[in-house]
Amino acid sequence: MTQGKVTMSLPGHFTKGASWEEVIQACIQSFDVEGSVCGSSHLMNITLTMHRLLMSSSDLLEKLTSLYPLSSRPNALRICYFIRYWIQEFWTMFRLHSSLSDSMEQFQDLIRDQGQERLCPLLQTQWINDRHWSQKPSQKIKANSSKKRKVSLLFDHLEPIELAEHLTYLEFKSFCRISFADYQNYIRSCCMKDNPMMERSITLCNGISQWVQLMVLSRPTAQLRAEVFTKFIHVAQSLHLMHNFNTLMAVVGGLCHSSISRLKETSSHVSHEVTKVLNEMTDLLSSCRNYDNYRQAYSRCAGFKIPILGVHLKDLISVNEAMSDYVEDNKVNVQKLQALYNHINELIQLQQITPQLDANKDLVHLLTLSLDLYYTEDEIYELSYTREPKNSKAPSVFKNYDHDENGFISQGDFEKIAASFPFSFCVMDKEKEGLISREEITAYFMRASVICSKLGLGFVHNFQETTYMKPTFCDNCSGFLWGVIKQGYRCRDCGMNCHRLCKDQVAFECKKNAKGSSTSEGPLTPDSTPKILHLHKYSDRLLCTLLKHF
Repeated sequence: MTQGKVTMSLPGHFTKGASWEEVIQACIQSFDVEGSVCGSSHLMNITLTMHRLLMSSSDLLEKLTSLYPLSSRPNALRICYFIRYWIQEFWTMFRLHSSLSDSMEQFQDLIRDQGQERLCPLLQTQWINDRHWSQKPSQKIKANSSKKRKVSLLFDHLEPIELAEHLTYLEFKSFCRISFADYQNYIRSCCMKDNPMMERSITLCNGISQWVQLMVLSRPTAQLRAEVFTKFIHVAQSLHLMHNFNTLMAVVGGLCHSSISRLKETSSHVSHEVTKVLNEMTDLLSSCRNYDNYRQAYSRCAGFKIPILGVHLKDLISVNEAMSDYVEDNKVNVQKLQALYNHINELIQLQQITPQLDANKDLVHLLTLSLDLYYTEDEIYELSYTREPKNSKAPSVFKNYDHDENGFISQGDFEKIAASFPFSFCVMDKEKEGLISREEITAYFMRASVICSKLGLGFVHNFQETTYMKPTFCDNCSGFLWGVIKQGYRCRDCGMNCHRLCKDQVAFECKKNAKGSSTSEGPLTPDSTPKILHLHKYSDRLLCTLLKHF
């Protein structure tokens, strides 16, 4: 993960684990008798934040309460200093969990019983309720009740750099709302349930991606759509220069979405230079070698930057799953707590670096409304097919072989087409001897499809809605499966991935089903194997392609 960036290290004897009692003793010994921290506070910060993965804060306070009467006077004082540090540095815990404040009052009662009432002021928590939450770098924008503005109103009047700046302003505002506890909750639940701030950030990201698609599709002609596409490429370049990787992923994801990538006529109007930039951006965000290109670019960025949230959430889950909570002798795996703490803390520290942006409140407000759209994925695809109907200009078999455009192809040409399909074919040709009509060849392939189905070679897949932990492309249309959760569907039998609207149009056979069908009636010998099973491995794809072109 980010081990190379870690400057603080654990005490040597903690690298192999430690009991909670040992960890607590090390923390309270970090204070001198005057209450000042001696040396590093790294272990204390890890303990006071990451203990929530293994126990509640109330349980940790109870351990300190149990230890207090058994400690010498200097150590009892250090326990109070340690709790004061906890209250001052991580006061939000006490504000969010009222039970923790209640337990603190019980601890104060214990101190009074011990005749040390003078220490109670160290443990006061009443001031927490009067403290304001940390001010975020971005300003609070009041929502407007009107959501009927045209989505193109803002886009047409802003330069790419201005769009990038205002998108970055919104992204940073959303990123700053995610707290340390939000990341911990995600580690424990592995989902967005009861995590509204993180869910809001993801919703913004998905909204930007959808807005990009709608802006391209809102233009009536291919030339105009290509111009919008090009402008968003320039927006992506500006986002890259600003080190806003999360919004960059959203914009590129929108441009690579299958509703856009299927627009062949639009693509023909996009310049080679723009296509080259898109390929470079796609390579930068590629999941190859665990997002190596992105990680290198991210590590080179100094100062302000917004990470790809999904990648770093994946890292947190990976560490949590790979490392055990406890090691031998039921000792706490302190190294795991440190690894998780370092990664979360790095993300939290990025919130303190304010971007140098001159955001206009009115434009931010209008952009917020533009992103708050009410379009389903079905509606977006419907608009895409309206702009460029399916196979409206797709090259067909007849276009390639019917050179004189009379609606017939020769027997020889047909044999070239059907070479991969060893089915009998009866030509009912009474008027054009030696020629085969469009209707006849279509009927042939339809019959072939029925035979495949009866032999268990159909294209039926066992699709299940899936959340992908890395960028994935649709195996049917080659479009990007965009989103953070439930981006698409995956076949449980063969592993094929596709969009929701592509799963009913898949042109590839489920390979596991085909394998299962060939063995369901017992082992097949070469003599008993049906001829259909000797089809070329790509014949199923060719068959569906041919059927689509008729």
